[in-house]
Amino acid sequence: MGALDAVAGRVAGGASVRFRPSGSSMVPLIRSRQQVTVVPVDPSKVEVGDIALARVAGTVYVHLVSAVDPARKRVQISNNRGHVNGWTGHGRGPRHLHGGRRRTSPSDGRQAPGLVTRP
Repeated sequence: MGALDAVAGRVAGGASVRFRPSGSSMVPLIRSRQQVTVVPVDPSKVEVGDIALARVAGTVYVHLVSAVDPARKRVQISNNRGHVNGWTGHGRGPRHLHGGRRRTSPSDGRQAPGLVTRP
């Protein structure tokens, strides 16, 4: 069980969690060791471009939502460099799609409501 598994468990339990994920796959949106906050989210409200904490094929990622398939109740998770990690179903409950954040709008710079925030 990795560090993100513990974070995912806490978020799935309803907690907002601050932590510092490591890695470069989300630069420039999230830098390695930059503090983020993940909050629980209603999976049906997740949109393309959101940053989510999600479990894909047994691994927890902090990655972009790159596609949404509402009919099958699932989202596709990708890094910020174009690599697709796979699909995760939000119909299976909070252990797969835990939480996330809406990206800052490039047009007006405001933080959209909801989901990983950066202080």
